[in-house]
Amino acid sequence: MKLLFPILLFSGLVFSQKTIPNDFKKIPEILDNADMLYPFIQPETQYEYWSVQRKDTKDPIYESQSPLNIGIYDIPFNGQGFFDECEPNGCFTYLIACQNNQPKYFTSKQQLRDFISTIDNLSEAILIAKTYGFTVDSSDNIGNSYKIDDKFVSLYLSKTKNCPETKESFLIKINRKNGKLESKSNGVYVKSKDCH
Repeated sequence: MKLLFPILLFSGLVFSQKTIPNDFKKIPEILDNADMLYPFIQPETQYEYWSVQRKDTKDPIYESQSPLNIGIYDIPFNGQGFFDECEPNGCFTYLIACQNNQPKYFTSKQQLRDFISTIDNLSEAILIAKTYGFTVDSSDNIGNSYKIDDKFVSLYLSKTKNCPETKESFLIKINRKNGKLESKSNGVYVKSKDCH
């Protein structure tokens, strides 16, 4: 009887661990960095040129091609971006595109979604999910897996909260045609005891 209780307790722990279906693959580690996702954007609208910029940096993070002497950098930008980064300095990322020799800024999360439009690849799906606060957790497959079919990109991604640090897994489905995202919690899989 004494041996039976620890066995039952151990088996309960094993079976309560969160798993992902076998047809999901691990997201390549390089794709946990948004800067590595931008080169894979394939906008549905044709632009003469587009680039991803970060406030307070002169060189773009990514450009679709060399600028076409269009004076695109001569226009001051004082707005906000779609991803707030570089804490505590408060820099942000935005996108600028040129169509018919006219610049157009994409500065909000919704504008980034509109720029991407249809989902052509995994990188675009991760960027769309990032606009909703989801992140790739390279340390655990429960926050770092994907499956792609003709209609949807399905992802297991994470949302993190601080104090105490908590990571919650979500199953996300993104419609490839219209970019619509649905999510369902898969439960908390990391919770620290400390609050720093």
